[in-house]
Amino acid sequence: MGSMMHPQIKTIAISDIRNDTREPLLTPVMRNQLAAAFQFDNSLSLKEKDEADCILYCRIVSVDTRSIRESSTDADRTYRPSEFQITINAEFMVKIPGKSEPLIPLRSVSRSVNYQYNADPNVGKYYGMRQAAYDLSRLIVQYTTEAW
Repeated sequence: MGSMMHPQIKTIAISDIRNDTREPLLTPVMRNQLAAAFQFDNSLSLKEKDEADCILYCRIVSVDTRSIRESSTDADRTYRPSEFQITINAEFMVKIPGKSEPLIPLRSVSRSVNYQYNADPNVGKYYGMRQAAYDLSRLIVQYTTEAW
């Protein structure tokens, strides 16, 4: 079928990701996942800000991690939960350099994923955060390239 992107827009730049959470790793993870999602979609080429037709601005509003399986007991043993859910809430807009009105107005997006860990909870959380950022990035790319 081909790209559904506006025919005059061929390139995009990803501005610095603003992170209003206490998850410092989320900024580079989100930026990398956005770049990967745009490259996979291939409707727009990634460029530097001074060369791009439009610029994506993204702000991570919140991240929430919670247990989705309560601890259980088996005879004398108590097991801690090993399955969690991470939710990332963000907002984004796309602007054309030099224009006051955004090409795509501010829009809120959210994605949740479930993850597990075996030994190290931080490793499990990182992979869960990366998957949620990937899902969120795919949604942002979809809303950017199919906004017409």
